[in-house]
Amino acid sequence: MAKEKKAFPLRLDPDIHRALELWAADEFRSVNGHIEFLLREALGKAGRLKPPSTEER
Repeated sequence: MAKEKKAFPLRLDPDIHRALELWAADEFRSVNGHIEFLLREALGKAGRLKPPSTEER
């Protein structure tokens, strides 16, 4: 079963948003999906997010 996602507003500098749009397009992701990917990657590297269980994959 998929987890429900938390929605919240995020204000970004327009230059950062444009850079994220281009980067996300290069990776075939939405901007939202790419932000989530980057945050998950950073949290994992910092040891602040446990790896997903085999049930969640």
